[in-house]
This record gives sequence, C-alpha cells and structure tokens, in this order.
Amino acid sequence: MRPSSSASRGALPLAEIRQRILELFPREAELESIEFEGPLLAVYVRRPEVLLEGEGAERLRELVKEIRKRIVVRTSDAARMCEGETDAEVRRILPPEVGIVSVLFDRATGEVIIEARNPQLVIMRGTEALREIQKVTRWKPRLFRAPALPSYTITAIRHLYGQTPARPCEEGGVEEGRNREKNEIAKKTKKRRKILNTIGQRVFRDRFLEIIDSITVTFLGGALQVGRSAVLISTNESRVLVDCGINPGAAHPSLAYPRFDYAGFSLDDLDAVVITHAHLDHCGFLPVLFKYGYEGPVYCTEPTVPLMYLLLKDYLEVARRRGVYAPFTIQDVEEAILHCIPLRYGTVVDIAPDIKLTLYNAGHIVGSAMAHFHIGTGLHNILYTGDIKYAFTLLLEPAYTRIPRVETLIIESTYGGPEDVLPSREESEQQLAAIISEAVQEGGKVLIPTLAVERAQDIMLVLNKLMDQGKIPEIPVFVEGLLSEVTALHTAYPEYLSRELQEQIYDESRNPFLSERFEIVKGPEKREEIITGGPAVILATSGMLEGGPILDYLRYLASSPRNVLVFVSYQIEGTLGRRILEGERDLTFYRPDGQIERVRVEMRIRQLTGFSAHSDRRQLSNFVRRFLRTLQRVVVVHGEGTKARSFASFIRNAYKVPTIAPQLLETIRAL
Repeated sequence: MRPSSSASRGALPLAEIRQRILELFPREAELESIEFEGPLLAVYVRRPEVLLEGEGAERLRELVKEIRKRIVVRTSDAARMCEGETDAEVRRILPPEVGIVSVLFDRATGEVIIEARNPQLVIMRGTEALREIQKVTRWKPRLFRAPALPSYTITAIRHLYGQTPARPCEEGGVEEGRNREKNEIAKKTKKRRKILNTIGQRVFRDRFLEIIDSITVTFLGGALQVGRSAVLISTNESRVLVDCGINPGAAHPSLAYPRFDYAGFSLDDLDAVVITHAHLDHCGFLPVLFKYGYEGPVYCTEPTVPLMYLLLKDYLEVARRRGVYAPFTIQDVEEAILHCIPLRYGTVVDIAPDIKLTLYNAGHIVGSAMAHFHIGTGLHNILYTGDIKYAFTLLLEPAYTRIPRVETLIIESTYGGPEDVLPSREESEQQLAAIISEAVQEGGKVLIPTLAVERAQDIMLVLNKLMDQGKIPEIPVFVEGLLSEVTALHTAYPEYLSRELQEQIYDESRNPFLSERFEIVKGPEKREEIITGGPAVILATSGMLEGGPILDYLRYLASSPRNVLVFVSYQIEGTLGRRILEGERDLTFYRPDGQIERVRVEMRIRQLTGFSAHSDRRQLSNFVRRFLRTLQRVVVVHGEGTKARSFASFIRNAYKVPTIAPQLLETIRAL
C-alpha cells in the first residue's frame, strides 16, 4: 500500500525554517546569520554559551525537533577569542593526562581541532571540559585521537583544509602572521566556506514536486562483475550516485570505468555522491567527476577520507612508475577530498530535498559503510550494502543489521556461488601457521600480497596472536611503507574497530600495531637485505599483484621452491594474482633499470579464503534474512556473472522475495 501524498511531502520550506529560527532563537545568543554548511544549517551567534545549557539548550532542541534539520551553532568571527589565547586556554582546561599533541584552527567552521593521545578520557568524564572551552574561547572544540604511529596523510589533509596552528595575538586581540601565510589560509578558508555553502543551497532547496511517484536504480558498474561499482538512484526530485570505482583487472578502458556515457546520467543533475569505502573498485574513479566539473558533496565515513586520499595518491604513483595512463591528477584528488562530508555511523543527514542518508558499519574494512536511503517521508527505503562481512574478525565488528525498514536491498555477491563456503577463521589461522612453520623449517620466506586497507592489518593481528600462542616461530614480519601508513590511520579511528581491539589501542602498552615484531620497510633499499636474509614473513601491496612493491619481492623470490606465495585477498578476473592462481607460471617483470626480466614461478602457491573481508553465501543469506519483515525486493551486484545469478536464484527460492541480478546499464523501478 502506497502512502498518501502527505506522507511523502518534504519538511518545512527553507523560508519558513529561517522564520522559525528567528522566532524561537534566544535573543540573548545574539543571532547574526543563518548559513549553509553542507547538510547542516549553521547558525552564527555572538554568544554561543547561551545555548550550551539550561533554557537556551532546551529551546535549541525544540527547534531542531520542529524543523527536522540538523543545526550547528557557530560563533561569528569577530566574537571568537584570538587563536594564541585559545590555544593556551585549551591546554589549561583539558587535564594533562589527555595528552594533547596539537591544537589547530579551522577558520572555515570556527572549530578548534584538538588532537590528543587519550581523548577517551574527556568523553568518559563527560563533556563539561569541552563546553567550558566553547564558553571561554567561543571556538567550537572538536576532539580527535592522534594516531599512535606518525601519519603524513592526516597531516596533508589538515593542510589541505587550512587547519593550522594558532597565529599569535597582537595587543587588542588582532591576529598577526606573515602576509603570505595569512593570505594562503584566508584563501583556503574562503574556498571551503564556498564549497559548504554551495552544497547546502542544493541540499536545502525547496522541493519542486510535492509527491514522489518514481524511484529508479540504474547500474552503471558492478553489475555481473566485481569492480567499477557505481549505482545511480533517481527520484522525481534528486539524483544520487553510490560508489564510483574502477576495475583493476580490466584489459581495456571501456571495461575499467563506470558507464557515465549512459544517456540518463549528467553531472549537473547530480545531488550527491556516496562512497561506501576506500577500496579503488568503489572510489577509484571519483576524482574524474571533479575533473569534469562536479561540485557537489561526497558523503563517506571519517576514516574513509584519509584512506581514500592515500590510495588514490598511490594509484597515481603506481601508474607513473609503470608508465600507464591515469584518468585524473593529484589536483583532482585534492578537489574530491575538499568536497568530502565525513559522517559517523548512525548519523542521519539530508542529502537532497527528498532523501536522507544514514551510514552503518559494513564490517569490511575500517570505516566501510552500508548506505541507507530514506526517500520521502516514510515512502521507501533502500539499503546498499557495498562490500560486507557479516561475521566477527579480530579487526572489525560484523555488519550492522538493526535497521528498522528496508524495502529494496542491493547486496554484494563476491562469494555468492554455491561452492563459496569459506573456512572458519580458526581453520584459516591454523593453515597459515602450518604454512609459515614449514617455510621456516626449509629456510624460506612467506610472501603475502595484501590490500593496503584491512587485510594487511587483519593479518598483522593474526600473526601477532599466533606468535603469542607459540604456534609460529618468532621471525621478522616486514611491513611495506604504505601498509604502515594505513595502519597508522587505523590507530587514529579505534572507535571503528572491534571492541576488543579498541581497548588494546586505548592502552598503548597493549597496542598490537606497535609490536616490535613488525618492522616497517621505509624504502626500496631495504628490500635486497630482506630478500637475502633469513626466514621472514613479508606483507606488501598490491593484493592482486597489479603493481606496487609486491612485484619486486615476487621477482626475486618466485624462482625458489623454498618460498611460499600466500593469497589472502579476492583476486579479480584479469589480474596477475588471478592468472597465477589459475596456473600461469612464466612471468615478465620490468626491472628498475627498465630492462625486461622473465621469471619462472617455482615458489609454492597457497590461497586462504578464510581471511576474506567479504561474506560467503551462508553469511550473505543470513544477512538477507534479517530484513524479510519489510523486504520487497533484493538486487544482487558485485559478483562474477555466474555467482551473482546463482545467489539471486537462491534468495528468490529460499525466501520467496523478488530477486534479480541486473545487467550493466539496466534500470529497475523501486517505486
């Protein structure tokens, strides 16, 4: 039964929202302006302390409830304490055991960014200290965990956003500094404010139509294949693109990128892009949208922003070294990052006049998300899983299922075939222990190609556990530089990891990522020493042997049967990793001097599927079953053709729910 037209109407018109804010806002706060800030309404006042507690805070809560929009209170520029004094007040108010690492200022949003070693201490003791900072300084404090390992990626993004340390104060509170630095900061501040304002104007525009009578989903990539995920959700009012990936195993560009040549796709009509996680098959084509003029928001989780920046930069570097074409530049990557709107799990935001977005844990990699779209007012709900793991791992909690309503479920099927019953984690850990122990006895090395995000960190935790239990010898574990940077990012976002791992990271003495067992390889000059040394485990990218330092190790180690190549990641069709698994043994490499070298693979090849960050058919089926109460249809994507069709047939027969595995460029009607 379809809701009445009143059920699908939007919230209050923007003019009415402004009027209600003016009527209900406490006069003592001294309201100055109402601005857009992406999906937020930013209300600028001279006295924010009025709204922090008591009657002012209660009236603000009532206002939010009435207008059904997220409001953030900012202090007008002129009313804030000068930066140098604010820095001193922050360090005075927060207790020393919080371990402040840096205090930065985001002038575009009026926020003071506090990076600390133990921010959980502030949260555990309540928010009184943060409220005091805002009362005293009139800067809005935001508390972040400083990574346990140095992270140049977080530093680079802070610089990109114009978040810098305090500038000293002159007499009278006027900020000073070198003109060049001040001008550069002012330029970045102005640009970010413009971006947020432009996004907000589109999000909060008044509805053109009162009734939504059409919701369609078009598959621009990821249909009957793994790679180049891209799905377009359209209503009468809005267009949202979910994921924008590449296919790393494609032999031709026409097979590598999403089909944006589709007649119904236009960047000008696009309201938002949602990126579920940072793997390139889900975000690798995103910078191209900005290259060709997209100026809208990119919604993703907090860890996805730095991970995406890191992996996109690495993609460009690998392309440069291999002399292959890259469809975007570093400037396009930076533009994409500037347009990111990071969200926490469970936060509901308006991304268009008729669509609300909520991101939920997908259990796949740190910060991976399922995207839930609430369309209209109770009209229809779409859940796009992205890549999911519906099981506990040492690294992550399983995919979240306590979602009230899902009518259309779009689900991955990487391991959706009838033969895809993955071994248990315990069995896989035992197999890995046996492989390593045998290689050590023979004086060989274990080479593990890993995806930079999640798989490497998961395997590090497993290796640490196996050594703690005495199941493998205490041998060096070498971790290539990019993996170290990604691991540092994991330590900056422990709240996105498993509960047990969170507790270990909060206690630096127990943080497994800081174990002396792991040696970071900081440059190629170290590789020869590793290769000629004794037994060891080597973790390096890329996980599918499509570039990166793993190829250097493979070139040197492949010819010895004492060594073992262990695949722990899914190998997409067409990649070198997939070809080796299927029996290819004569490989061609380019040496650093540009010469061609041919190598015969004599090392042993092993595949351990139990460490997969994807769900197998059983787990996928159990996940679907959790939503049967409201489910109207299931759409199966992100799987090789035979697996996707087979899983769709299985769900259709098992649960009697209409289920399809769409073709590329196929459009289905959700309403």
